[in-house]
Amino acid sequence: MNHALRQFSPFLLLLIVMTNGGCGGQGDRPPLGYVSGKVTVDGEPFKGVIITFMPDEGRSASAETNDKGEYELSYLHGVKGCKIGPNSVVFFAPTGGSPSHAIPKAYQERSDLKADVKKGSNEFNFDLKADAPGKPAPKLKGPVLD
Repeated sequence: MNHALRQFSPFLLLLIVMTNGGCGGQGDRPPLGYVSGKVTVDGEPFKGVIITFMPDEGRSASAETNDKGEYELSYLHGVKGCKIGPNSVVFFAPTGGSPSHAIPKAYQERSDLKADVKKGSNEFNFDLKADAPGKPAPKLKGPVLD
């Protein structure tokens, strides 16, 4: 190792530690509240869907529901919780997954569902309303190709 690199290495190591918030440290993580609950569709457990709490600013928190429709949000891998404050709640199908019900359109991507996460434990249960059966598909504009 040359002399210039040996002098540079301690500075580089310090920069990496400061940038990453240290090993196992909180870094710039905001205060979190523990969030759990149950999701149903017309009273039946909503299995295998991803529920996501999205704050106005900052990282979202997500979980996949189990066979009973229950969830526990994770802020980061291995870190349970959600940013404290108001959050919008949306639902997604996991990549390659197949939820027990179709995700109602009103709760996809943008939703009117809100949750105000407080310090400590929070329980938010959601009973979603399924889209009306037989509802016609939206008409597409433009030419239809066969």
